Amino acid sequence: MMTSFFDQFASPSFMGIPLISIAIALPWIMFPAPSSRWINNRLITLQTWFINRFTSQLLLPLNVGGHKWALLLASLMVFLISINMLGLLPYTFTPTTQLSLNMGFAVPLWLATVIIGMRNQPTVALGHLLPEGTPIPLIPVLIIIETISLFIRPLALGVRLTANLTAGHLLIQLIATAVFVLAPMMPTVAILTAIVLFLLTLLEVAVAMIQAYVFVLLLSLYLQENV
Repeated sequence: MMTSFFDQFASPSFMGIPLISIAIALPWIMFPAPSSRWINNRLITLQTWFINRFTSQLLLPLNVGGHKWALLLASLMVFLISINMLGLLPYTFTPTTQLSLNMGFAVPLWLATVIIGMRNQPTVALGHLLPEGTPIPLIPVLIIIETISLFIRPLALGVRLTANLTAGHLLIQLIATAVFVLAPMMPTVAILTAIVLFLLTLLEVAVAMIQAYVFVLLLSLYLQENV
């Protein structure tokens, strides 16, 4: 039984062909393309408003040099939200529950922020490894600690997104299984459990959106330190 709970996180395949590529490409197909008409429909208007509001809030603490990342960060935000939300549908697969995929997003983007900082302002970028006013005997220790914390950042990004989504999916499946088991024996308890399941599903929808936002927000904070 415990093995079946984790089967939902296995990458699906059809005739030996992995279907994760379809799961990754599907969100882009579902989004409407902007039109050249003067009056757009409600969906395109809502999509444009959301992206504009998110971009303005995300880039508010960044200087003009960091605004070049607006398209990349906004696209990543929409992509992660779409994948996370589609993964909550029945009989679907959530690619962001795979640590390899999340690390594939986190490591290159984090490395890009570090390279930008070392290229544009190497003194400031290296200065983050040693806080001002540090006693001389603690300098080697603090440099080692700050260096380790710097390299842990992409791992924390990927593990945070993977762990939150995996835990939510497992909890939903456990409670749903309990509802089916309790329904013939204790209908009242099963109904109460189903209400808890509904509330947990709403919470998981919020978690799917919040975790995508946190992922992109932390990337923008790393960018802010190096721009």
